[in-house]
Amino acid sequence: MSQVDVFAQTSYGIRLEWGTEGVRRLAPCSQVVVIVDVLSFTTCVDVAVSRDAVVFPYRYKDDSAIEFAQSVGALLAGKRGQAPSLSPDSLLSLAPHSRLVLPSPNGSTCTIIARESQVPVLAGCLRNAQAISEFIHRQYSGAAVAVIACGEQWPSGMLRPAIEDFIGAGAILSQFDPAELSPEAKMAAGAYEQMRSDMPAVLAECSSGRELAALGFPEDVARASELNASLTVPIFEDGTYHQAR
Repeated sequence: MSQVDVFAQTSYGIRLEWGTEGVRRLAPCSQVVVIVDVLSFTTCVDVAVSRDAVVFPYRYKDDSAIEFAQSVGALLAGKRGQAPSLSPDSLLSLAPHSRLVLPSPNGSTCTIIARESQVPVLAGCLRNAQAISEFIHRQYSGAAVAVIACGEQWPSGMLRPAIEDFIGAGAILSQFDPAELSPEAKMAAGAYEQMRSDMPAVLAECSSGRELAALGFPEDVARASELNASLTVPIFEDGTYHQAR
């Protein structure tokens, strides 16, 4: 068996991997990709799209993001504390039908890499986990599905596995037939089942949640922990996330 076969998890219909390298491995042999970046990219996408906004993912948080936002006639999400920003609560008052650029080195980058494989890409989080899984069952029954836990980055740029993304992925994966889940996917689904009864506390106490609270944004953690509070299904097409139809 080749190395590609091993790491692509192709013996199973429903798979899980981490970060940008995981996307590169799984997207080419999948029919649907779900990006999960709970704190906070995909939670922000869910909130914005629930307000009928379209969201442009952008990989870089630098001056090029300003130029990109201008080129597509969109608002640019700024730093937390500004509005709009990569803070879910800052998007609750977003004007309907807004055009928003969300720079993110994790969720945005994974989205763009996934789309290179010409497959449907969805933005999943704890808020819309059930809506995402139901949409896949309805629109892509029997499809090979890759769920990507984006993770965070250490200062060195190396991947830092993030428990909130693992659990968020598990919330989606738990809605599928266990016989179809790869071992990696089963582990995520199991982690979710163990933690689901106290999701706000789990997110508040995990490293990423404590980091945001220390920066003064505990409300973002609370918003992200609202399990199945949303019916929104953001799909990435023609360069933007918008509500799936």
